[in-house]
Amino acid sequence: MDIISVIGSALAVLFVLFGILTGGSILTFIDIPSIFIVFGGTIGSLLLSSKKENVKQLFKLFSLVFREKSTNSLVVIEMLARWSMKARKEGLMGLEQIAEEVSDPFIKKGLMMVVDGIEPQVVRTVLGLKMRGINERHKNNRSLLDTGAALAPAFGMIGTLIGLINMLKTLSDPSTIGPQMAVALITTFYGSMLANMLFMPMSKKLKANTAEELFQKEMIVEGLISIQSGENTNVMREKLLAFLGEDEVEVYGKQYSIQNN
Repeated sequence: MDIISVIGSALAVLFVLFGILTGGSILTFIDIPSIFIVFGGTIGSLLLSSKKENVKQLFKLFSLVFREKSTNSLVVIEMLARWSMKARKEGLMGLEQIAEEVSDPFIKKGLMMVVDGIEPQVVRTVLGLKMRGINERHKNNRSLLDTGAALAPAFGMIGTLIGLINMLKTLSDPSTIGPQMAVALITTFYGSMLANMLFMPMSKKLKANTAEELFQKEMIVEGLISIQSGENTNVMREKLLAFLGEDEVEVYGKQYSIQNN
């Protein structure tokens, strides 16, 4: 589980609750009709604007936000380095057993193409198309969250207009103005909270995760092409380390030194 995402979401909720409780009672911010307008309206419009496949992915998207990244770039570089040394000793066919055992579909596909002797340019093109497909699928699924971020404040405003209309209808009774105005503003609060504490942060987190995943896959493609061309393992390693920041390179250097000692 991604502890940063957990801490971030917990802090957002806690600070909002703290602000509410220091100024009054939490019951003041609970209004059933407003909940139906904002949450029900947003969910209904999301279903209307999305395909069935995207809706099925919604709960999966929630879990992905809090899931720890499964593959570390340093581990990937060292794995490719080991494969490079094995290929230089035994030939590309020496990687056939490894290719069959690899669980990652992207790496498995690339490694099998390398073992089969497919032209490097073809390998790069096929894997590039797979990366493009991953990006488009992620973007399509993420659009559900972006739509929610736009719809929630809109339904908050609709609820506010409903509240104001009800308030104007009873304007002759001054005692109802305060409660009606409070209800009208609560819907705006619900819409803003839903957009800024749920949909928008989730979309941005998933977008960052996709960018990181694709960047790592670019590194994997370069590593596989280097293995296929029989490039010196140390040269390949330095090429892949160029993808990383200085801090990560330093960490890798320490781990690599330990492994060789």
